[in-house]
Amino acid sequence: QVQLVESGGGSVQAGGSLRLACVASIDTFKTMAWFRQTPGKERQGVAVIYTQSGFTYYGPFVKGRFTISQDNARNTAYLQMNSLKPEDTAMYYCAADFEWVGAWGLQDRYNYWGQGTQVTVSS
Repeated sequence: QVQLVESGGGSVQAGGSLRLACVASIDTFKTMAWFRQTPGKERQGVAVIYTQSGFTYYGPFVKGRFTISQDNARNTAYLQMNSLKPEDTAMYYCAADFEWVGAWGLQDRYNYWGQGTQVTVSS
């Protein structure tokens, strides 16, 4: 059974940092991404890593504050979040697919999702 398990969420003050982790039960995903969602809004693409090449892309709001990376086994994706702002408060989800996802920021392109981890940033 394919599973994605996120961890690392929590509450921090503005300017603080958090590191999220997404552990996959397999190591053959070609695309792993992080999305976030606030109540009443659609999921928003935060960052993606293409596991075979290591190429990464970010949502425009990231502006150099976040870094997505993977471990050597390519079954864990990390999201290092620095300089957090209150507007970063959201449920953060890991998404993955066996295929190379071109339009990485579209949630319907992913077949596998984690359960989410809450990030709360206070001012």
